[in-house]
Amino acid sequence: MISIVKKEIGVAFPPGHHQHCLVCQIPSSLKRHNGIFKVTDPDQQWERIRSIFELVVQGKGNLKKLNFLIFPESIMPAAAVDEALDLIRDKFRPNTVTVFGVEHIHLHAYREQLYRYRQDNQEALASVEEDMEAGDVDQVPVNWCVIAVKENDGGLRVFLEAKSHPFVGEESFNHQYDLYRGKIFTLFRCHPTCFNFMTLICLDYVYRDLYHSNISSIIDMANQLFFETRQRLDLLAVIQCNPKPEHRAFRDVVNGFYGEYLSYTPGVRDTTTVFCNVASGTVCEGITADTEFGHSSVILHESHRIESMRCSEFATDDFSGLPVCRLRFAQHPRLYYFNLPLFHELDPRTTRMQLKIHSIYYPAASGEWIRIDGETLPHKNEPTSAPVRKNL
Repeated sequence: MISIVKKEIGVAFPPGHHQHCLVCQIPSSLKRHNGIFKVTDPDQQWERIRSIFELVVQGKGNLKKLNFLIFPESIMPAAAVDEALDLIRDKFRPNTVTVFGVEHIHLHAYREQLYRYRQDNQEALASVEEDMEAGDVDQVPVNWCVIAVKENDGGLRVFLEAKSHPFVGEESFNHQYDLYRGKIFTLFRCHPTCFNFMTLICLDYVYRDLYHSNISSIIDMANQLFFETRQRLDLLAVIQCNPKPEHRAFRDVVNGFYGEYLSYTPGVRDTTTVFCNVASGTVCEGITADTEFGHSSVILHESHRIESMRCSEFATDDFSGLPVCRLRFAQHPRLYYFNLPLFHELDPRTTRMQLKIHSIYYPAASGEWIRIDGETLPHKNEPTSAPVRKNL
């Protein structure tokens, strides 16, 4: 069963101003090697990721205001993690949170990473050491991610999280293909700004067993946070390498998360859920070539105002009748830069939408990221088809 630990981080967002998020929907290529999935072209992949880091460092336009930089699951070569963290430490602006998934490594190597950053990962390190003491699991693969927080004073804190849900490799008699199941999830609480967020790796969003559900544990925690402090879970970032991002299991969990069908859930009612998936062109051993990757998305409760729109880069809908408003992106390699909603309730005195797309970037042949001309995007909105609660 998972445990949710709370971590206080020194992140100061401007009071009364929304946060900015850059979702990096880029392709990946994964192949099994010695029982674990590795990036097949690590040097090329790191150069692709590095080009995005450099774009953030340059801060053209209003990228200087970036707060959350989110990459997909299993996107970063393990050998490039240290260089990525050095770049974040040396060149990123304060008050920046960077999330990236890392290719599989063995459990003994993951434990070494936890030990390097043990000051911020004591609970996860203790959990792994307990599991390693209990059995011969040193070679079990770990699907993990890094949450790098550059605090207001310029210091860097590094948090690690292991995926808790099994994967296709477990459909085998060979126990060495079984994925390690992480047991520690982290709730990040920003101070002095009151902003709370969590990160999940793909199927952790939908995982349940006979005794508990990951998402129900998160809802219970967020409700407790609300009743004790009147704060909420503001952001839930789900990083994916998912060939079926709109599988029925995901839709059902979104429905239950925002639907309040069985109980009042004030802790998550106003949560912004960001799904960051890999782009089309992704290749993964064991998955057919016609698989449909992509379609990263942003989901809000139906009480937010969001207009109906459809173009080549994105569309809005209610996820086939759910009590939500969804911004759904296309499949192509893109960087999507938008702001997270600031106000939880719909203000009846304004027609301003709280969710704004500031810019979209596409990769040029040279490796640079080019901003799509705003004139190519639609300006007129049709009447919304997504349900929106009216405040009177």
